[in-house]
Amino acid sequence: MFEKPLGMRDTLPSLFEMKRTVRREMEQEIERWGYEQIETPTLEYYETVGAASAILDQQLFKLLDQQGHTLVLRPDMTAPIARIAASRLKEQGLPLRLAYDTNVFRSQQREGGRPAEFEQVGVELIGDSTSSADAEVIALMIHTLKHAGLDQFTVALGHIGFVRALFVEILGNEERAALLKRYLYEKNYVGYREHVKGLPLSSIDKQLLLQLLKLRGGKGTFAQARELTKNTKALEALAELEELWETLEAYGVTEFVKIDLNLVSHMSYYTGILFEGYAQKLGFLLCNGGRYDQLLNKFDCPAPATGFGIRLDRLVEALEKTEVSAPIKLILFSEERKQDALRLALENRTEGQRVVMQDIAGVEQVDALTKRYQEVIYCIGAAGKENEG
Repeated sequence: MFEKPLGMRDTLPSLFEMKRTVRREMEQEIERWGYEQIETPTLEYYETVGAASAILDQQLFKLLDQQGHTLVLRPDMTAPIARIAASRLKEQGLPLRLAYDTNVFRSQQREGGRPAEFEQVGVELIGDSTSSADAEVIALMIHTLKHAGLDQFTVALGHIGFVRALFVEILGNEERAALLKRYLYEKNYVGYREHVKGLPLSSIDKQLLLQLLKLRGGKGTFAQARELTKNTKALEALAELEELWETLEAYGVTEFVKIDLNLVSHMSYYTGILFEGYAQKLGFLLCNGGRYDQLLNKFDCPAPATGFGIRLDRLVEALEKTEVSAPIKLILFSEERKQDALRLALENRTEGQRVVMQDIAGVEQVDALTKRYQEVIYCIGAAGKENEG
């Protein structure tokens, strides 16, 4: 009867408690790595953040202010943080290590059931172009997931430069490669194979494109990839990945990482390293990130950058938590026992317990009320008489 806009969701108390507990665990780990929390406005100008964002234009929520300027609800946090780094934080010196926990908004046109507003926790490391920076954000993402309680997940690691170089070498240009990259992004490997078979290419080139799908696994994937191409840019991408892998080994996190050289992203601003996280029993992308060295150019402040974002709602689902909050006591009292009930509530709250007080005169269905609480204490009867239990 009381419908919400498409893609919008209510968060009821039990889920809110779970999200808050998981959020605290994540923020504690991120802060231990020296990242500073930041907030940006819910509304941004379309001409700056909206245009710089990699989110499709039809997914932006747009509105006009009183002066006629087009505004957008922030569709991600990477572009707003880039704006701040290029303006308010420009004189602080690089690199910057910034963290966020906020809701982002992406309009869903036909995707029933998918959220148009969701909470994202993440970091951005701005001003460091080294492989050490990429390793830091990936290792931090893995440690953050583990600290939140997730122990079974996989991070797929790739490089947009490898796929781009291979496709351009075989197909000739980016435009002809666009459809193949879309198949890879959608994980539609059957469609990819069928499309490759129909291309006007030699059997050798077709085989090379099909072999790309097999370049997934552990450290040995690098040797397999070198046999596939001698393209200079592709080999440079492999060298970056190998260096990154060695640093991740030093962090002790490679048990959670696999190489995936057909990894691509719909985020157009990624320029190098890419990674995506998946959890068992979760059919959706849990987290992702990568290097975006050109985005700050749009804000007249050229600087390399890398970062990640974790979907909090999907993490809570992957954790399969059923109860994370401390129990709540209910004290039911009658008018003559109000003072006793107040004293008892104060004692329990002083000890750190959660307590609800309720005058029984204001309750129509006592049984329905008491079922919501783990413990019920009755202060009902003549003043001074013990009637608790």
